[in-house]
Amino acid sequence: MCHRWPPKLKLLLTLAVVFTVISVPIRFWPLHGVFLSVVFIGHSLARIPLVYVARRLAVFLPMLIMLSFSVPISQGFQAGWELAASILVRGTTAFLCGLWLVNVMPFDQLLSTLRRLGIPAILVSMLAFMYRYFFVLWDELDKMRTARRARTFCHQTFWQRWKGSAQLIGMLLIRAMQRAERVHGAMCARGWDGHVRFLDDARSHSARSQQ
Repeated sequence: MCHRWPPKLKLLLTLAVVFTVISVPIRFWPLHGVFLSVVFIGHSLARIPLVYVARRLAVFLPMLIMLSFSVPISQGFQAGWELAASILVRGTTAFLCGLWLVNVMPFDQLLSTLRRLGIPAILVSMLAFMYRYFFVLWDELDKMRTARRARTFCHQTFWQRWKGSAQLIGMLLIRAMQRAERVHGAMCARGWDGHVRFLDDARSHSARSQQ
């Protein structure tokens, strides 16, 4: 059902819910409960499996909990609890809204909709390349992890694993920068002008030329 809605409606509805959640103070907690219920109804209408949502929350919630609890910890547990609850509730609701959006709208459609709404072209280009090369970097990371496991035969301590992971991330960053330079050079050689073009543009241009 949600998948058939117009792209602009899906995007604007998601942004409306997120901005409304952000603007409502946390002391009005029944309203935040209503917002969460609305989001879960949207997930049900989109037929998003609960197992899929639970797995994504299992990755996202630990980071959000650590971020929210850093506020009262920094104040000696004497204050900051309201702000911590606000970060936790608002962050969870916004994450679920984004999760709903990416499941009902293909990413290329999202980018074209953002551009039609007047989002700067440089931001749309950055999102497009981030999505395109995220999987490339993930594949590169998987190869590096496989190579590290092949060279490690003894049991490592926690400190050794942490040190190896830090070195792995540093090496991945260097490789990402090198690949970014190669990709940019190849794109400039092919006439890149800073604008991402979609198939919808070609169809609309063809329709205008036929008229």
